Parts: sequence; C-alpha cells; structure tokens
Amino acid sequence: MADKVLPLAIEKLAKKFEDLPWEFNTVKRDGKNEIIRLWPGNSEEEIMICVLKQFDFFEELHRQDYYFINYAYEGSYRTISDIRDNVVTINEDECYVGQPFCGYGIRQEKDTPAIVIGVLIQKELFYRDFLPIVSSSPSIFRFFIDPQQNEFSTEYLRFAFPKNSPVRKLLELMVVEYAYPQEETGEMLKTLTGALLLQIARRYKVIAPTSGNLTVSEQIIQYMGEHLNEVSLSSIGTHFSYHPTYISNLLKNETGRTFSEILLQLRMERAMMLIKGTTLTNEEIAAMLGYSNSSNFYKAFKGYYGKSPREYFIKDK
Repeated sequence: MADKVLPLAIEKLAKKFEDLPWEFNTVKRDGKNEIIRLWPGNSEEEIMICVLKQFDFFEELHRQDYYFINYAYEGSYRTISDIRDNVVTINEDECYVGQPFCGYGIRQEKDTPAIVIGVLIQKELFYRDFLPIVSSSPSIFRFFIDPQQNEFSTEYLRFAFPKNSPVRKLLELMVVEYAYPQEETGEMLKTLTGALLLQIARRYKVIAPTSGNLTVSEQIIQYMGEHLNEVSLSSIGTHFSYHPTYISNLLKNETGRTFSEILLQLRMERAMMLIKGTTLTNEEIAAMLGYSNSSNFYKAFKGYYGKSPREYFIKDK
C-alpha cells in the first residue's frame, strides 16, 4: 500500500490544481497594466504544494505576490519569463525559482507527459523562517531579497539537480504530506521547505559563476560574507589552514583594513538590505548577523550609518 500513496497523492493534488481559484489584480507600471496573481490558497496557509499533470494550462505573462519553486518531476514543461519575453523549456530534474512580482507564465499542453511539482511560499513566512537559510550565500541572498527593493524584479533561478540529489525525495514527502494533512502538517512542510531551500542554496554555490581566480584575502572576505553569524579569525584559520595572526596581518596588508573593520562593513551592508527588504525585527536581524543581542547591533548600526535602526522602520517586538 505504501508504494501507492505517492501516485495517489500526485493525482489528488493534480485534480485540486485544476480547481484552484486563480485570482488576479491589476496594477499600473510605467503607464501599462500589470497582472498580479494572488495567493491561491487559504489565508492561513503559508505553504502550498501544487501538482500540474497533463493539463492544458496556458498562462499569459503575469506576476505573483509570493515565492515559488517549480520542479520538473517527470518530463519537461515550458515557461515564459519577463526577461526578453523568452520561452524556456524546463527539463526533468530542473528547478525554476521565482521571486514575488517576477514575470512568469507556464505553457503546458495536455498531451505532454509531464508532472510539475510547485512549492508556493508566502513572503512573510519566507522572510521570517527561511531567509537565514539562504543568507550564507551572498549572491543567492540578494536574489531572494531583491523583490522588496525592486517591486518589479525580473530575475529567476533555473538549474538542474543531479540524479542522486535528495531534492526529489523531499518533494515527494511534501506532496504526500500536503495531500493527506495531519495535525502537524504545517510544521512538517516548513521543515521540508527549509531542507529544500538549503539544497537549492548548496546547488547554487556549486554552479554559480565566479569572478575568476581570487586572491587568498579575497577568498577570506568571501568566506566571511557567507558566515556572518559565526565567523572569527579562529574559524577562518581552521577553514584555510592558516594561523589567525597570519590572516589578520594578510587582511591588513592587502586591504588596508583590519578583520574587525571588514566584518563590520559586511554586517552593516547585510543589515541595510534586511531593513529595507523585510519586516524582521532588531532581534532577528542581530541574530542573523552574529550579534549576541539587539543592543550591540543597535550600537554598531548607529555608529556606522549615523542613524538608529528605528529610523529605517524596523519594527521592534
């Protein structure tokens, strides 16, 4: 019976997908009307799992007010993006990650043998629970935070996972959990979504283009940016197999700045992105940046920018 649960869950969610209330709003942008898709689930739902299977689904280019991850579970499907208005084919085991407000539209024909699993995430949940997961990679962090700074961002991520990746199994677990909910389903979906985002961030690090050969000091600074919440001279020394004193001298000689000065700059740049792009509190931002308490973060921020976090509309708990 267990081996039948997944196919039954896929069929159940595929049928539910056809009946979802796809609603839209229209907003003005540069004198033109923009179509915005609204959250298709209940307002209490923070995560939705959708399955598109052999169903005529032709969407015009639109935007949406949530994050989404679409995975080609079987076969391939087509999508149109806002970047050069191009149609892209997403092949089996490929993942398409969209930001809120990015231009998007699925083009799927009934006769095409394909199954697409979609994970939809409310923005508020993403900022509250999942942003720390992707914050270790500055480039992918900027991708996820950009929509709040640029309301009509047009970016998306698209890449394939290797056959031995756990992503496929994670999505299967999410499909079954969502199709047959239990008392703890909400928390279970959050846990599985966190694991999925961690896999996405890990994969992105592997395939993301680099700026060429980096010097040792540049590698160290990059490492610092990826570990802002726990980095120290000692941890850097362990990672690069150098004595902490050597690292300290190297940074000073090659950059003209001390380790502490570089770390402060990195933390403050990240703090400003979080302040402008999310509704996270002082305490939450302080923890993400490695400060022991919000008071220390407050002092560092005001000393660096000349203004307190409150003046940038951080909502305190």
